[in-house]
Amino acid sequence: MVSLLAAVLMISPAGPTDPMPRAMVEQGVLVGREAEGVRSFKGVPYARPPVGELRWRAPRPAEGWNGQRDAGQVGAICIQPPANGDNGVGPLPMSEDCLTLNVWAPPEGARDQTAPLPVMVWIHGGGLNNGSGTAALYDGTRLARRGVVVVTINYRLGRLGFFDHPALAAEREPGEPAANYGLMDVVAALEWVRDNAAVFGGDPGNVTIFGESAGGALVTRLMIAGPARGLFHRAVVQSGLGRDEGTPLDRPRRDGGPSMQARGTTFAQAHGAETAEQLRAIPAESLLRPAPNFYGGDLLVEDGRYVTETVEAAFAAGREAPVPLIIGTNSAEFWWMKPSDLSPYGALDDAMTDEERSAFLGAYGGQDGYDAHVLSDLVFNEPARRLARLHARNGHPTYLYRFDVVSAAMPEPHAGATHASERQYVFDNLTASPWPTAEMDQRQADALAGYWTSFATKGDPNGGRRQAWPEFGSEPDRLLEFTNDGPVAKPVPFGERLDLIEAYYARVR
Repeated sequence: MVSLLAAVLMISPAGPTDPMPRAMVEQGVLVGREAEGVRSFKGVPYARPPVGELRWRAPRPAEGWNGQRDAGQVGAICIQPPANGDNGVGPLPMSEDCLTLNVWAPPEGARDQTAPLPVMVWIHGGGLNNGSGTAALYDGTRLARRGVVVVTINYRLGRLGFFDHPALAAEREPGEPAANYGLMDVVAALEWVRDNAAVFGGDPGNVTIFGESAGGALVTRLMIAGPARGLFHRAVVQSGLGRDEGTPLDRPRRDGGPSMQARGTTFAQAHGAETAEQLRAIPAESLLRPAPNFYGGDLLVEDGRYVTETVEAAFAAGREAPVPLIIGTNSAEFWWMKPSDLSPYGALDDAMTDEERSAFLGAYGGQDGYDAHVLSDLVFNEPARRLARLHARNGHPTYLYRFDVVSAAMPEPHAGATHASERQYVFDNLTASPWPTAEMDQRQADALAGYWTSFATKGDPNGGRRQAWPEFGSEPDRLLEFTNDGPVAKPVPFGERLDLIEAYYARVR
């Protein structure tokens, strides 16, 4: 491992005639860039390209290189279908060779050399089918200027990232991990961060993982995955589900859905593939057809090693990582969807008793209110409260939030913060917002970025002159709501609705 002295020397500019910063990581020398007082190193391989015989294999350590490697441009995004304009997808090209990460570090003179900086590792969302760590939305410059080292990563997606087939199972060695290749990639990236954080002035003993949507679901899996234990020390879950059950490796789902191997068999038959060799010969782009007809929570697999149980069950038993946690949701997550629009939630109505149905309609103010809000509560709001309650009960610092910032330019008809709309505020990257922003938006971005970086620094988002954020263990069922007028500490909104959902889950499970 590179010594701290060498790290300090190698990140410094080479001389007055060459302003580009260098960093000596374990694989070799990187040549980065400096802009706005922040040093960046992009397109850095953290694992070998998962191609050929390494397709559907656990990631292998990145190979070294001779000389200096240019780290001025982001790498290729992972194979994925079109993302319908989501600004969380980075620029082309797209390639199966995509296991790279990007690092932003504060300027050398802006920090105390004796005090390593907290590290924040971003795990992007996109339903485990789309997204990348290379999008302008996730540029780490403005967070790094607050005194943290920011890392964004790519991981395998869709059928390349979450897949199995009996032919692949037959060739695996006993105990070899399977199916959750995208999750394995994230663990490999965290191992790279552990081994190289000091090179960039970061503290490998103070790593915060933060992710949104499917990235948040990956954060919760990392909290219960044995191979990830000790690789991070704080966690942030942004709209990261919580009661999703994933898909078993080789047995049917509890709701009767097929196992991951059964899905793989169906796909392989459609492409005339029976052997592992034939599967690996399928062109990567062909793995996108037909498009997956399931959402991200279904893709994560109970593989027996990385994921052995549901997140809710692990938290209920106190088996999650004992780290400080921020968890929360947006106020109008899936405002445009009904339960029947998203498997497996369409079964909710059929499973309800008449008494439950009456209570739900009363709590939601009738059918229209139920249709507009129950899916967001089922998928995001109640599970976040449930995990916050369990984590706090287990004695770990826990902070619950609700994001309700709505830019004046945000399109109607929804009233509230839609799914994923907090990302540009967390990164303080309003220039990447899909709609125009104003002074109010910048104030709220300053607030979120401040809370998140304070949490990364000391495991507590509070400090300075910011509104105090209630700790869930000492102030149960109170959260911090981010509004257009600033943060407000208050009881969890719509508790009656969430109580009904919690009781429903307790009955059907």
